[in-house]
Amino acid sequence: MKVGVLIFPGTWSHQDFAHVLQDVLGCEWGYVWHKDTSVAGYDCLVLPGGFAHGDYLRGGAIARFSPIMEAVVRFAKSGGPVIGSCNGFQILCEAGLLPGALLRNTSLQYRCRWVYVRTESTATPLTRTLAPGQILKIPISHGEGRYFAAPETLAALRANDRIVFRYATPDGRITAEANPNGALDNIAGVCNEGRNVVGLMPHPERAAERLLGSEDGRLLLESLLAAATRP
Repeated sequence: MKVGVLIFPGTWSHQDFAHVLQDVLGCEWGYVWHKDTSVAGYDCLVLPGGFAHGDYLRGGAIARFSPIMEAVVRFAKSGGPVIGSCNGFQILCEAGLLPGALLRNTSLQYRCRWVYVRTESTATPLTRTLAPGQILKIPISHGEGRYFAAPETLAALRANDRIVFRYATPDGRITAEANPNGALDNIAGVCNEGRNVVGLMPHPERAAERLLGSEDGRLLLESLLAAATRP
């Protein structure tokens, strides 16, 4: 099983993912450059955080047109597992693989801090091994993380169990104080209709070792790898 880690000009979390995949999880992986046109040989794709193409216009708006994205869309539509963290989440939304959009934080300030998220859906590759309602401690690092969707889209996400994570207190309460960016309905992550594409604003790759203060992100990546290796 091999994981493809995408790189766009301005991506900066690719090395963190590579370290965790190789040195923590012992997984085979490879970088996929934004000008590539194929993801052949990969069983799972990761779109890391950063500032793809400088986030000009808005987060992910230019990266969506990179040559590699046609291959990513084909891979996702064929059922391949794809996750996007932070800027990767923004790119997946811009590419139409996930609903909604990520807007500027209500504070208009960059937020880099630990947050708690509550697992709302376990029916995705990223959360399959977790328990419903499980609380995870994972850091965020973004200026455009405020999830927004039209009322009918939000209603569909709720009705079809496609809200994957919500910002919460350490004991699992969904409150305004626990929301670091003003996201609609405290949403920290969502999935597509096929449930194989997941986007989340927190960075699981930065919470995969005890030395860093939390291993909760490792749980997500282990779940992803387990799902990708199933026949």
